[in-house]
Amino acid sequence: MRIERVEKPGSLKDELVGFVFGVYQSTSGAYPALEWVKNKPSPSDFDGFKRIYEPFLEFRLEREFDELHVLRDDEGKIAGTVALVYNLTGKDVWWVPETIKNEKTGLIEFFMVHPEYRGKGYGSKLLSFAIERLKGLGKGAYVVTFPEFEAYSYYLKKGFVRVMEYGEFVVLKYGGGSDGGDA
Repeated sequence: MRIERVEKPGSLKDELVGFVFGVYQSTSGAYPALEWVKNKPSPSDFDGFKRIYEPFLEFRLEREFDELHVLRDDEGKIAGTVALVYNLTGKDVWWVPETIKNEKTGLIEFFMVHPEYRGKGYGSKLLSFAIERLKGLGKGAYVVTFPEFEAYSYYLKKGFVRVMEYGEFVVLKYGGGSDGGDA
């Protein structure tokens, strides 16, 4: 397994849609939440999922993520993903509270491990990589998630602490403290 930075994230759009659909299926349609969609596609409806998710993913790949990293298995298949968002100025990141939108904030986003690779430490490897990368950039590592997601308790076990509620979301910070903003 190797983590690699994707220099042209848009070039992986089709592969990533398939990867994310695998996660969607394995969570029975719970993740990604597709919270903006009234009638979510069933976990067996790839075409319906693609129709909804692809434009959203394209936006994120082209205009939101500052870095995208993928974990690939020995055959080159995507086993996991993590994106970093740290240049928040001028981005439409409405889901990030203003109190943490500053030069010291780094967001961990698009963090997923394909179901067939779960329970093998690959998520921990990706998360540690993301935290260290942000630390190297002088950023505090934050996650914005839903409190009911399985990932919420995972982040808490990995050293993140809850710093605030923000609408339907919860903001977590690695190691706590407030050096990434007023949170």
